[in-house]
Amino acid sequence: EVERAAKLLREVAVGKKIVDVEAVEDTIVFAGVTREEFAAELKGRTVKDAQRYGKVFYLLLDGEGRHPVMHFGMTGMLQVKGQLATYYRETPRKASTDWPPRFMKFILHLQSTESGSKTEETHLAFLDARRLGRIRLCKSPLTEPPISSLGFDPLLSMPDIDDFKKAVRKRSCPVKALLLDQSFSAGVGNWVADEILYHARVHPEERCNTFTDEQLDALYKQTSEVCRVAVSVNADDSKFPDDWLFKYRWGKGKKEKHTLTLPDGKPATIKWLTVGGRTSAYVAELQKPGRCAISKPVSPRCL
Repeated sequence: EVERAAKLLREVAVGKKIVDVEAVEDTIVFAGVTREEFAAELKGRTVKDAQRYGKVFYLLLDGEGRHPVMHFGMTGMLQVKGQLATYYRETPRKASTDWPPRFMKFILHLQSTESGSKTEETHLAFLDARRLGRIRLCKSPLTEPPISSLGFDPLLSMPDIDDFKKAVRKRSCPVKALLLDQSFSAGVGNWVADEILYHARVHPEERCNTFTDEQLDALYKQTSEVCRVAVSVNADDSKFPDDWLFKYRWGKGKKEKHTLTLPDGKPATIKWLTVGGRTSAYVAELQKPGRCAISKPVSPRCL
């Protein structure tokens, strides 16, 4: 979802000048900067690039000032005037193109810098209903928090296999909790972690320091592969492969029965549990807990 946001910014903002900024007061979402400071620092500068690292995305502007660095949280999103916002999963029926949009934190007024161009302004808004996102200004986004405190990005900075194995094995926590730890793997969220573990055939409660080489090889491959496939279709879940757990995991089976099948064609059993404070979905027949999974009594050598 964050790579999709960065791609949208590259399409509608790069090469354009920020001729005005509307920003609303929100001392939670605006972190370490006031809305007035944010607006003043951006106005009059041209967008040179839009990038992402982990779940954080940012604009690189010309000039000597700082750059806007953003994090969506659970409900943050971007919206271009005249279009629907970029929703997580399916777009709800109540979605609207009304302007300014509800829960708006800022709107950028963008204008082409091409000589002789008379194109209309593009208006781009950052929305956040639950106020869990963050908006910052950084002089050097990649070398300052929050990005500087993140771990590897599966698409941008995947470590080699040996370093990956060492990093996993030195932990004793459940593997699902490790994948969600942004200081370990930046950008892996809840459903992505479950998808990785499903394809690697690893139970979410399995402890990291108990893995075999074969398990770690599979985990390493799927950590980058799942992210690569999701990004390749611009996070459009309708284009995810039919054998992905994502397509069957929602609602905990309460609304309708899923149709996910095992490799032999038999119905799969999707179960849910809580690991690392988050709901985890897994396929019981393919992701069996080992002797050191936390759902069982833990022996001293598993700690």
